[in-house]
Amino acid sequence: MASIFVEFGAKFILSLKTSGALKLIGFITIDCGSNEDYVDEETKIPYISDKGLIDTGIVKTVSSDSPANHLRYAKNLRSFPQGTRNCYTLRPEQGKNNNYLIRATFVYGNYDGKNQKPIFDLHLGVNEWTTVNLTNSGAYGYYYDIIHVPLTDYIDVCLINTGCGVPFISALELRLLDNSIYPTQGRALTQMWGYDVGRNRSDFIVRYPNDTYDRIWEPSLFDWIPIKTGSTIYSENPYNLPDVVLRTAAKTQNSSLPLILSWSPPDSFSKCYLYFHFVEIEKLEAGQQRELKIDLNGERYLTESVKLDYLKPQTIAQNDPPISGEQIYFSISAAEGTKLPPILNAVEVFVLKDFPNKPTAIDDVEAITDIKKLYNVTRNWQGDPCVPSEYSWDGLNCSGDNHPRIISLNLSSSNLTGEIATSFSNLKAMQSLDLSYNDLTGPLPEFLSELLNLNTLNVSGNNVTGSVPEALLQKFRHGKLALSVGENPDLCLSVPCKRKKKKEVVVPIVASSIAAVLVLLFIFSALIIYRRKRKGEVVSITNNFRTIIGGGGFGKVYLGKLKDETQVAVKLLSASSNQGYKEFRAEAQLLMRVHHKNLVSLVGYCDEGAKKALIYEFQSSGNFNKKSDVYSFGIILFELITGRTAIVRGPMRNNHILDWVNPLIERGDVQNIIDPRLEGEFNSTSAWKAIEIAMSCIPSFVIQRPDMSYVLAELKECLALEMAYERTQRMATKGNLTTSNTPFKMTHLEYESDIVPHSR
Repeated sequence: MASIFVEFGAKFILSLKTSGALKLIGFITIDCGSNEDYVDEETKIPYISDKGLIDTGIVKTVSSDSPANHLRYAKNLRSFPQGTRNCYTLRPEQGKNNNYLIRATFVYGNYDGKNQKPIFDLHLGVNEWTTVNLTNSGAYGYYYDIIHVPLTDYIDVCLINTGCGVPFISALELRLLDNSIYPTQGRALTQMWGYDVGRNRSDFIVRYPNDTYDRIWEPSLFDWIPIKTGSTIYSENPYNLPDVVLRTAAKTQNSSLPLILSWSPPDSFSKCYLYFHFVEIEKLEAGQQRELKIDLNGERYLTESVKLDYLKPQTIAQNDPPISGEQIYFSISAAEGTKLPPILNAVEVFVLKDFPNKPTAIDDVEAITDIKKLYNVTRNWQGDPCVPSEYSWDGLNCSGDNHPRIISLNLSSSNLTGEIATSFSNLKAMQSLDLSYNDLTGPLPEFLSELLNLNTLNVSGNNVTGSVPEALLQKFRHGKLALSVGENPDLCLSVPCKRKKKKEVVVPIVASSIAAVLVLLFIFSALIIYRRKRKGEVVSITNNFRTIIGGGGFGKVYLGKLKDETQVAVKLLSASSNQGYKEFRAEAQLLMRVHHKNLVSLVGYCDEGAKKALIYEFQSSGNFNKKSDVYSFGIILFELITGRTAIVRGPMRNNHILDWVNPLIERGDVQNIIDPRLEGEFNSTSAWKAIEIAMSCIPSFVIQRPDMSYVLAELKECLALEMAYERTQRMATKGNLTTSNTPFKMTHLEYESDIVPHSR
C-alpha cells in the first residue's frame, strides 16, 4: 500500500485587520435565527444574521431552562414547518474548485415545547449529506462536518422534511481549507470523529482561534498514559494542527504493548479514511529515536515504519484504497528492535460520501436565479432548480441529462411586472415558455426567436406593445412555434405595426329637442349598421363558411382568418342544435373568465338573434387527441375533491384552482384540500388516491397524461377503498365504537362536452 508523509510548509493565514474590524478570510459563519451580527466573545468569530440569506422559515428561541441558552449562537434557531426542502445558499469569495469544511449545528433546546426531537435529512447541493437524528443528542445538540470541493461558485445546504418532525438549524459555517489536504477525489468526506489524544474528556474542546481552520478537536485519553510538553511546536505543514493539540499525546506502558483503535463504520460498505498526527514531545537520550509501525486488522497498513523527530510533526494518511468492513482495528506499535513505546497525538476518521447527482447546468441556474430576483418570484424556489427531481422548482420541467437543463417554464399568473428580461434568452434548452396573464410591458423581444428549441410561447393577457418580431412569426407560420399573444391590446401581428387610429366621434350638445332626436336617430342607425357589419364579419373571416374543420352537438366548426392573418376556429350554432342560448352564454362567459395554457382562448363571439358563433384561437400537428380532454377531466376532479370552482375571481387577479391546491399538496395538507363540507369525515387513503389521480391528468405535456381507461381503473380502485372504509365504519358502529354518522353518497355527474372549455 502506498503511504503519504506530509511535511510542514508555510502556515496558512486566515485573519487580518481591516478598518479596525476582524475579518476572517475564507470564513462564513451564520447564526440561524439571529436578528443581528456580532462577534462571539469566546472564539472571536464574527457571526452574521441569516435574515437576508433565506426567505422561508420562522425564528424560534430555545427554552429558557435549556443549558444551551447561554450560548449565543445556540439561543436562536430557524425552524421550517412549511415546504419539503428549504435551503441556504453560501457564496464564498474564493468560489468553486476550492476545498471547504462545512459545518451544520443543531441545538433543539425544546424550542417548540413538545420535548420531541426531530429527524430529518441534510443535503449538500443536489446530494444527500446525512440524516440529522437528534433523538439521543445532549443539551448542546449535534454538529455535522463535511469536507467538499464544489464545482460551482455557490454551495446549497438544504434541510429536507422526511415526515419525522420539523427541520431546524442553529448555525451554519464554512471554512476554506488548503487544497492539498483531505483530498476528496471529486466526492466528499464526512467526519466521524477528530480526537485530541492525551487530554481528559472533561477538558475543553479546541477550535478557532487555536485551529486556524476551525476544526473541532475533542479531548480523549482512552485507556492510555498521557504525556505532554511545554515546548512550542510550530505547525508548518498544510494540515496545520494547533500547537495545543500537538503538545499532548498518549502512549502505552512499554514497547511491547500497542495502541489499539477500533470502531464500527456506519455500514460494511462505508469507505473510511484515517489521518494520524504524530510529533515526538519527549526529550530522548542521544541516539534514541521513536519508530512506529501501523497495522490494520492484523496486517501491515504501511510498508514503511514511521520515524519521529523531536518537535517536528508529521501527518500520515492512507488515501487509496479506502478502508471498509463491519469492524475496523488499527494498532500502532513499536517497530521491531526498538524499545520506546508507541505514541499518538491526534487522529481523525472520515467516511467517503459519493455524490452521484450532478447539478443543473450553471448557465440555467444563473438565468433562473436572475429571473427569480428580477420579478421577485414568491414561489418556494430554493436549492438546485432541477435536482433532485422530487424537489425541482414549481413550474419547471427539466431534461434528464447528466447536467440537467430547464426545458419548460410556466410563470403564468405570477404577478410579473416590467419588460421581458434578457435572462430568458440564457435558457438555451427551453422548449416551452408561458408568461401569460401577468402585467408584462414593453416590446416582445427579438431574442426569443433565438431560442432554437422553443416550440411553445404564450404571452397572452399582458400589456406587451409593438409588433410581434418577424422571426417569431416565421416560426409560427412554418409550424415550428405554437404562439399565443392574445389579450395584449397594443400588440399587433403585422410588421411594421399598421394599427388604425380610432376615429373620434364628436356629438354636439344641442339645446333643441329636434337636434336631440336627430342625434338619437343617428346613433340608432349607426348601431344597426354596426350589427349588420359584425354579422357580415363572421361570413367574411370564414370565407362564406367554406372550410369545415370539426363539429359537435353545438354545431359545425369552420376555419377562419382575421385581417391580420391570424387563424381562428369559428363554432356556429346550428338551427337543429339541442343546445340553445343558455349553453351558448355559459360557454362564452366561462371562456372569458378562464385563462390557462392548457385551454384554448376565446377571441370573440357573435350574438345576432338566432345566429350565434364562438370564435376561438385556432389549434392546428394533431393537437387534439384522446388525451386532450384528460386535462379538463383532471380539473373537474379537483373541483369535486375540493368543493371549489376552477377559477376564483378576485379584485386584483383570478386564481386558478391548481395555483391554490399545489402548495397544499406539496406540504401534505390533505385536511385543507378536501371539501370542507365533509367536516373532516373522510378516509385519508382514498382521498390521497383521488388527489393523485387528478394530478396525473394535468401535466403540461400531453404525452405525460394517462389514457382515460387508466383514469377510470384508478377511480374504481379509489371507490373500492372508500367503500371498504364505509364498511369498516358501519361495522364499528354495530360494535358500539365511536364513528362518523356521515352516510356514503355516490353522485353521478354528466357533462356536455360542448359547454366545457376545450383542452389543448
